[in-house]
Amino acid sequence: MSTADHHPASLATQPLFAPIGRWLERCAGTGLPDHAALDALLAEAAPGTRSGGGAPIRFVPPGETPAGYEAHIFARGEVPTRSGDWHDFFNALAWCAWPRTKATLNRLHVEELQTRTAAGLSGRGPRRDALTQFDECGIVVVSADTEIPALLAAHEWEAAFWDRRQRLARTTRFLVFGHATWELLRAPFFGLCAKALYRRVAPDWLALPADAALADTDAWLAHEFTTMIGDFSPRSLSALPLLGIPGMTPENECAAYYRDTRQFRPRRAHEAHAAIL
Repeated sequence: MSTADHHPASLATQPLFAPIGRWLERCAGTGLPDHAALDALLAEAAPGTRSGGGAPIRFVPPGETPAGYEAHIFARGEVPTRSGDWHDFFNALAWCAWPRTKATLNRLHVEELQTRTAAGLSGRGPRRDALTQFDECGIVVVSADTEIPALLAAHEWEAAFWDRRQRLARTTRFLVFGHATWELLRAPFFGLCAKALYRRVAPDWLALPADAALADTDAWLAHEFTTMIGDFSPRSLSALPLLGIPGMTPENECAAYYRDTRQFRPRRAHEAHAAIL
């Protein structure tokens, strides 16, 4: 059976699935949970979770959403979720893991839509594009190291992933947010990237239990999105090649792996440095 055919529980112990690992373990069957089961998982994981508009979140079969996907969730709390679909399944688990940030992104989408409509602007605009990119493909790199986040943001891949490999393992955590990234991680491929935001923490943060560390990062991320939305755009996010993370593939157990610019491309001169928050 290929990795892509695995049932949900088989993914629970893989490192980049850690934010949703405990709920993947609960999905012991070969199929994906139905809407009622997903509602029950959310009620257990994050009781009282609400949309950006304050409506209780629940997962429902797709239907007509004339106001648009985000506006529908904002107003009604109904998250359209296709049965048996991995992408939508992981989106439901993202609500379990990141309830505050998911609600914040939902609110910011609707506020930006309203702002652009009032200004007579067509299209989604860069803020909504960036919100969607992070919602689908985001990862939070949390580090107590003074150098590693800046090196990764600058695309100094060998310096971060290889030269400081032991330090990275001790000081840095990679917390996937994006549900599309989890879907792709079922069968990782050469060049797979996520869109990273970087958070620097005090060393004692690393001693937090996993659940507490995740909840703390969720609260931090929701706050950061609210405060930085005015300047937020796709340029705010930094590409992170996921197969460079130690342990992701046996092939990255040598320095030469990080010199392949097809996957580990240098930062272009015109690219902005991602902020270290």
